Amino acid sequence: MTVAPKRPAAMTLAAHFPERTQAEWRELAAAVVNKSRPEGEHLDTDAAVASMRSHLPGGLVVEPLYTRGDSTAPIGVPGAMPFTRGRALRDADVPWDVRQVHDDPDAAATRRAVLADLENGVTSVWLHVGADGLAPADVVEALADVRLDLAPVVVSSWDDQVAAADALYAVLSASAAGSGNLGHDPVGAAARTGRAPDLAPLAGAVARLADHGEVRAITVDTRVHADAGATVPDEVGFALATGVAYLRHLEAEGVAVDEAFRHIEFRVSAGADQFLTAAALRALRRAWARIGESIGVPEQSRGAFTHAVTSGRMFTRDDAWTNILRSTLATFGASIGGADAITVLPFDTVSGLPTPFSRRIARNTQILLAEESNVGRVTDPAGGAWAVEALTDEVATAAWVTFQEVERAGGMVDTLANGVVAERIADAVAERDAELATRVRPITGVSTFPLAGERPLERRARQELSVSPEAIEPHRDSAVFEALRDRSTAYAARHGHPPRVAVPLLDVPRAGDRRIDAVNLLTVAGIEAVGADEPSEAVLVAGSKGYEGVTPGMDVVDFLSSLLDVIGAPGTPRSSAHAQRGTRAASLPQILREDPA
Repeated sequence: MTVAPKRPAAMTLAAHFPERTQAEWRELAAAVVNKSRPEGEHLDTDAAVASMRSHLPGGLVVEPLYTRGDSTAPIGVPGAMPFTRGRALRDADVPWDVRQVHDDPDAAATRRAVLADLENGVTSVWLHVGADGLAPADVVEALADVRLDLAPVVVSSWDDQVAAADALYAVLSASAAGSGNLGHDPVGAAARTGRAPDLAPLAGAVARLADHGEVRAITVDTRVHADAGATVPDEVGFALATGVAYLRHLEAEGVAVDEAFRHIEFRVSAGADQFLTAAALRALRRAWARIGESIGVPEQSRGAFTHAVTSGRMFTRDDAWTNILRSTLATFGASIGGADAITVLPFDTVSGLPTPFSRRIARNTQILLAEESNVGRVTDPAGGAWAVEALTDEVATAAWVTFQEVERAGGMVDTLANGVVAERIADAVAERDAELATRVRPITGVSTFPLAGERPLERRARQELSVSPEAIEPHRDSAVFEALRDRSTAYAARHGHPPRVAVPLLDVPRAGDRRIDAVNLLTVAGIEAVGADEPSEAVLVAGSKGYEGVTPGMDVVDFLSSLLDVIGAPGTPRSSAHAQRGTRAASLPQILREDPA
């Protein structure tokens, strides 16, 4: 009989390697950094290690190396304080809700799409209701084919939350086994529309769900802040502050605090930085559990229910297929972060209402990750990884600081009304826009590796949401580059061809590579690069070291805007665009000349 060998008590994968200290690693790392630096410009050890650090929006720092001592806080286990590792243990067969959003105002089309989704792997339904979605009266028809005992249903609305909640309640109350969320979020609605928040309906919504234990009344939807440009720590901090505002209101209305706590669900953004997304979800659960502990909520009820949605801010209109890549990373981050429900926006969502194909890609993104990549078979797979634990600590700490600042300023309702929230977001946008313009933060398919000659996707347009000037509106990262392309498209419509710029071959090493870089740079704005002997509206000037004005770290938006101004492309002039971005419009560099040919 064969006897399996005993497994060691601890893994010994590194047993045959000599132990190294962090000081030794720092010396070796410094030597590698200095290899590429000229003599006399070598960095000392501290400076070399510092050069290897990266920085994330919100003041987060990513170290080049993490060790066991970098995270000392106990991480606990899933389903228990501090809930960092998950609200509960995962079901390996259904690790999270595959939740698809529907915002088509055509009730019959929505009904068909909902059924198609549920028949092909979606496990819960999300209807967006209001002027920019489905009419409240059409909710019944849209859900006519849904088995409410099998599929949870949630609604959202920016401009008509009470009607949306009433419509869903009418459907769910007809089924004893129905589950979902009525979608009340007056603070989020106020942020998106610019109108004053009305918290009055919250207590009544909670009261009428007393006999519907699987239905929640409230969704704290922080996508409004994230899509406008808030940093991840601020988004989590705003979520906490909004949740506390609802708890205070419900307690004042006589609702027991543990009952109020149960009714709150969080809907947050999932970005393409997979580990930051995971850390944000873990930090949100930890901080919300701490709030629950401080107000006396029983431990088993402190775990936050989280719904992660791929970030609308990261989606691009141009080369929309790259959105599939971003969504895959975001979904992976949300899954390892322990999201209870995940929604992947269709890759063509910026262009308009999705097609059956784009909805299929959206749902299959997470189904493949869960079932074929086996991501969903482990609860908190990143738990214990020193880098993830350290990043979770950083996000939780920074978010708690934001939460405290909002509380000191009077709470989420007051800070939204007096502009404090908008100012924080504007500061974050200004910092991010500078990184986008210089391509420190590149956008694949838009600011780097742009697709020349792309034909725009044709989709049915969404209905517009009417908002006031005080509204916090979405701010997509790629919008500034898409505006450049729009100017070139308008020029082509007038002249029969896109703007053309001649790019001569340089007399320098790697001249071909330099020219390819210049061609890609022009393609970012939809400008056609042509040979030096071809008709063009302008010419890049060849210098002794490269194309004049084309340098590493340049402001690409400024450069291309200036070029389009010289060519005479319609659209917002460079000076106006820079005024909107909050930057100074520099004079046009002497890098090109007009060519009457």
